[in-house]
Amino acid sequence: MNILITGGASGLGEAITRILAKDRKNIVYFTYANSELSAKKIESVFSNAVSIKCDFRDTESIKSLTDRISQIDLDILINNAYSGKPIDTYFHKINKDDFSIEFMFNTIPTILITQAAIIHFRKKKKGKIITILTSFLLNYPPIGSSNYVANKAYLASLVKSWSNENSKFNITSNSVSPSFMQTRFTSEVDERIIEQMISNHPLKKLLTVEEVAETVLFLTKASSQINGVDITINSGTNFL
Repeated sequence: MNILITGGASGLGEAITRILAKDRKNIVYFTYANSELSAKKIESVFSNAVSIKCDFRDTESIKSLTDRISQIDLDILINNAYSGKPIDTYFHKINKDDFSIEFMFNTIPTILITQAAIIHFRKKKKGKIITILTSFLLNYPPIGSSNYVANKAYLASLVKSWSNENSKFNITSNSVSPSFMQTRFTSEVDERIIEQMISNHPLKKLLTVEEVAETVLFLTKASSQINGVDITINSGTNFL
């Protein structure tokens, strides 16, 4: 299978890239913006992994990626890339520009890439879309995460629209909503908040990127009957 994962050189994305590349029948294309060293390391381990530099803040970079989708005869798209901070500041302290920037440099690129993938999938009458969301969407999100959660909620709605509009073309759209994981993306979260998360967690430990990657791997192989589904990974409780 030809697989494209955005943001596949660090954190959760790297774990997904590695678990998919273990199957040598897969050709795993993964994008990176700043993690060039990590990208090269992945390529040195897996001959079937191909890095693509793509900066979501650069429209030409995004266009270059979308143009490449048909060239690589894509089978599976995994929307994972996200820049910014998951927990930043209170809603009333966020200025208009910050809302616009978060949307323009995260949600819009994901939309454009998915549009290109769907056009390609419709032509070949099959394809899978897997989008990484967050368990923060359940019940009450943590304080300070409103901008991040709003963008993920927008994508959550699109995940269902993609599944409904394209099911007759044998295209599936599903999502994975993990709870908090310690990665570079979450490195600036206050240590006291992390300690509270661990204390409140039924297993007394945080979710790992490898555990989430296993779920993504399952969806890459899942029947087309599994469509429009969100898999929440939070030990059965929304502890945040």
